[in-house]
Amino acid sequence: MPLVIIEADEGRTIEQKRGLVKDVTEAVCKNYNVKPESVSIHIHEGKKENRAKAGKLAIDLG
Repeated sequence: MPLVIIEADEGRTIEQKRGLVKDVTEAVCKNYNVKPESVSIHIHEGKKENRAKAGKLAIDLG
């Protein structure tokens, strides 16, 4: 039973998320030879103020 975890900044629409999980599910089914019912996807959304790169908060990177 594949589990896909997606980490992303918040701000995507429900329609964008629907498209994403549809496409990811299809890719997992194709490459892992499993049925869609066995694929679980968790989308973890966070604020840019809680992520950093190169010593700077993501909100300060542009």
